[in-house]
Amino acid sequence: MAAQTAADTVSTGDVQFTEAPSASQQLVENKKKADSVAKAKADSAKATVAAATTPADGTDSPKSLWQLFIIGFVGGFAAFLLPCVYPMLPLTVSFFTKRGGTRANAIWQSCLYGFSIIFIYVVFGLLITIIFGPAALNGLATNGIFNFFFFLMLVVFGASFLGAFEITLPSSLANKLDENSDKRGFAGIFFMAATLVVVSFSCTGPAIGGVLSSAFTKGDRLAPAVVMFGFSLAIALPFTIFATFPSALKSLPKSGGWLNSVKVILGFIEIAFALKFLSNVDLAYHWNLIDREVVLSIWIAIGILMSLYLIGKIKFSHDSDVQHLTVTRTFFAMAAFAFTVYMIPGLWGAPLKAISALLPPLSTQDFDISAGSGSAVPLSSTNVTTIKEKKYEDVFKRLPKVKGIDDWYDYDQAIEVSKQLKKPILIDFTGWNCVNCRLMEQNVFPDPEVFKRLQNDFVMLQLVIDDKTELPANEQFTSAVSGKKITTLGGKWIDLEIGKYNSNAQPYYVIINEKGETLVPPQGANQNIPEFIKYLDSGIAAYKK
Repeated sequence: MAAQTAADTVSTGDVQFTEAPSASQQLVENKKKADSVAKAKADSAKATVAAATTPADGTDSPKSLWQLFIIGFVGGFAAFLLPCVYPMLPLTVSFFTKRGGTRANAIWQSCLYGFSIIFIYVVFGLLITIIFGPAALNGLATNGIFNFFFFLMLVVFGASFLGAFEITLPSSLANKLDENSDKRGFAGIFFMAATLVVVSFSCTGPAIGGVLSSAFTKGDRLAPAVVMFGFSLAIALPFTIFATFPSALKSLPKSGGWLNSVKVILGFIEIAFALKFLSNVDLAYHWNLIDREVVLSIWIAIGILMSLYLIGKIKFSHDSDVQHLTVTRTFFAMAAFAFTVYMIPGLWGAPLKAISALLPPLSTQDFDISAGSGSAVPLSSTNVTTIKEKKYEDVFKRLPKVKGIDDWYDYDQAIEVSKQLKKPILIDFTGWNCVNCRLMEQNVFPDPEVFKRLQNDFVMLQLVIDDKTELPANEQFTSAVSGKKITTLGGKWIDLEIGKYNSNAQPYYVIINEKGETLVPPQGANQNIPEFIKYLDSGIAAYKK
C-alpha cells in the first residue's frame, strides 16, 4: 500500500518488460524477498513514513508549507501595494465606519470582510488541487510542458505589469457581484469581498500567478491552499486593521505614481523568475541553450533596467516623471544596483551562493575561470577501478558536481565498483530541477569533513529522477510498481526509488552495500552538517560490520 501511495504522487507516464532485466530492475521485482530481512523491513517502514510526509523536493513538509505561506504573504503584501488595491483601502474603511454605525459594528463587519477575502482565495487554492490532483502537482516540478507553461505565463504577467496590456475578468461578473453587495448582513459583505477580488484581478492576477508557481513546484497537495492563505491574509489584514483604527489612515502615503513603480518592479521580477522555469525544461531535455551565463546576462540586464527605472532615467507610458528621489526609492535603487554588481562575477564562474539554487548549475557555464586555475581537487587514488568508461557520463556533463568527488550515474556500475573498491554506495536520488539538491551540493558536500568521507569512504552514485533521456528499446520495461511503461532514464530511477525505498523525495540519500542491501535508514535533505556527518559515519560503521 505504501508503494502504491508513493507511486500515485509521481508522473510515470512513460513507463514493457525488458527481455534481459538489469540488476536494478531485478531489485524492484524481487524486493519482497529482500524485505524478508528484518532490518530491511524496518528501513522500509521508515522510508514509507518519509514518503508519506515528505514532498517531492525532499524538504520536511511542515517547513515547506511555512515557506510557501511566507512566499504567499510577501506576494499578497506586494499585491496590496498595487494601483488596483491600495486606493480602495480608505474607501472601504470609510464605508464600514459609516455602515456599522458604532465602532464595534464597523470592526465586526470589517473582520467579516477580511475573512471573506481569505475564504475566496483559499477555496481557489483548493480548487486548483482538486482540478489538477495531488499526483499532477507532484509532477509539475519536473514536467517540461508545465514548466514551459509557467515560463510563458510569468512573461505575460510581467509584460502586463510593465504596462503592455491589462488582464481583467469580465466586467459583467464584477457588476453582478457589486449589485449583490448592497444586501444587508453577511451576504452583502461577502459579495463586497468578491467584488474586490474580481475588480483588482488586473493587478492581483499576475501576483497570484507568481506565488502559485512556487506552490506548484513544491508538489504538496496543500501547497496551493497554503500559499493562497498567506496571499489573502496579507491583503485582508490592512482592511481589518485600519477599520479598527481608522485614524491611522492619515499616516499612510497617498496614492500616486509610486504605486505604478511598485507594479513595474514586480513586472521585472516576474520576468526574471520566469527564466528559472525555462531553465528547468532546458536541463531536463538537454537542449543546452539556457546556460548559466545566459540566465545571468539576462538577470544583469534586468537589474540594470530596474536600477535606471528606480532613479527615473527610464519610464513607461503610464509613469509620471520622477522630480526627485525619495529616501525609500534611493534605498531600493541602491539594493538593485548592488544585486546587479553582485551577479557580474558569476559570468566568470563565481559561485554566487546566495542565488545558486535558482541558477542553472555552474557545470553548464562555458567559461569558468576557476576551472583552469589549478584549484580543482584531485580525485582520491583509492577510487581506481577496472571500469574505464562511466555509463551516462556524457548525459550528465552539465549535472552539478563537487570537484574531487568521483560520481557514477548507473546503479549496476556502482554495484560493480563497490565490489572492487570494498566501499559502501551512497545513492543520491537527485534531479536537474531540485533546489534542495543544489543547496546540499553547495553548502554541505564541500564541507571538509563531509567531503573527506564522500571522496574516500563511499562510491558516490547520482541517480537523476527527472532526466528525459530515452532508454534504448531493449532497456525499456514495465514497472512492477505502477504497471506503466518506463521509457526514460529518469523514469527508471524514480521507479527504483519508489519500488525499493517507498519514497519519491529529492534529494534522498540511501547507503547500501555491494549486495544492494540498505545499511542504515535513508534520509532526505539535511543541511545540518554535524548530523549529516553522523549519518555518513553510521553507514560506514554498518558496512564494516
